[in-house]
Amino acid sequence: PRAAESPADALSAALASPSRPAADRERDADRRPADVIGFLGIEPGMAVIDVIAAGGYYTEILAIAVGPDGRVDAQNPPAVLRMRDGANDRALAERLGGDRLPNVSRLDLDFGELAGGAPRYDAAITALNFHDIYNGAGPDAAVAVLRTLHGLLKDGGVLGIIDHAGNPDGDNRALHRVDPERVIESAEAAGFVVEAQSDLLANPDDDRTQSVFDDSIRGRTDRFLLKLRKPAG
Repeated sequence: PRAAESPADALSAALASPSRPAADRERDADRRPADVIGFLGIEPGMAVIDVIAAGGYYTEILAIAVGPDGRVDAQNPPAVLRMRDGANDRALAERLGGDRLPNVSRLDLDFGELAGGAPRYDAAITALNFHDIYNGAGPDAAVAVLRTLHGLLKDGGVLGIIDHAGNPDGDNRALHRVDPERVIESAEAAGFVVEAQSDLLANPDDDRTQSVFDDSIRGRTDRFLLKLRKPAG
């Protein structure tokens, strides 16, 4: 008899559908979204928030992963929607146009506007964004954002962070990277427990000394993946 299909295989098959934008499917080989979703434990029926969703690459993946009984909020601060003459705003509007992802809602809100809400998400994810918060606004602001997300997650909820790995002594602000240990420190200060780390997105050929926008490494940076848990009770 044929072996049962794994959840990751089932999600991979769903993500291969031509109903997804071709540009998204081309990015999957380097981003391994089905494996990331499996690592984080995101399942059908969950309520999830895509933090700084930008144009919504992960928003659509999450929408497929949680299925019709789940829901996804695509959150973007207004400043992110204004970047590059509104490119993210237009991309997200096109992605959601015609109600093609009916289980997705937009949250065009700053983190301050999210703070204080009742816990309502089973999981959250932010991909390639945390370095901008940490490097741009500073460590204290980064912890404050994580505390906001901690408050929005239900007890036992998961936050997944993907980012470009930086060296401890590197000029990570200029390179658009972040030392994973600084992220872990921030997460623990915000009340999270580091449940697991993964090398799914690691690239040992990236020595972490080049800008993430350098043609030699763009799209193929060494990336870390953290699974953070909000303790129950």
